[in-house]
Amino acid sequence: MPESLDNHPVLVRLREFDPEAVEEAREFRSEVTLYIRKGRLRSICEILRDAPGLNFKYLSDVTAVDLYPNEPRFEVVYHLLALDTFRRLRLKVRLPGDAPRVDSVVPVWPGANAFERETFDLLGIRFEGHPNLSRILLPEEWEGHPLRKDYPTTGYR
Repeated sequence: MPESLDNHPVLVRLREFDPEAVEEAREFRSEVTLYIRKGRLRSICEILRDAPGLNFKYLSDVTAVDLYPNEPRFEVVYHLLALDTFRRLRLKVRLPGDAPRVDSVVPVWPGANAFERETFDLLGIRFEGHPNLSRILLPEEWEGHPLRKDYPTTGYR
């Protein structure tokens, strides 16, 4: 980890809670990104939301990136905002290409519902524990996930 992030207050607090939860931390243009181990995502999100002094009560977006042909293939991206201080934080979780799954954060931030459904619909990432993980943009009978980099772009009518 870059030297400048070792004493970042959010990173210090998360290490107190779970020293192994953060795989990597990066800062670019004063924006901090924390890479979270997928099995610890929900508990880390609860800490970020509830811990005094952190207060990341607002989830502004959930999306994903397909890094095909690299492995791990996917990164699920969460953008958080602490409304009292206007601090921003980005979380990322790396997922394998075969059977990409991660815990839903709907129990933490109910507003994640539509974001997770959209990410499932377009990239095929399953959010475990989501209350209604179904397509939101495409018809139920649609085959495949069109934002995957290996999705065929020809041969359909």
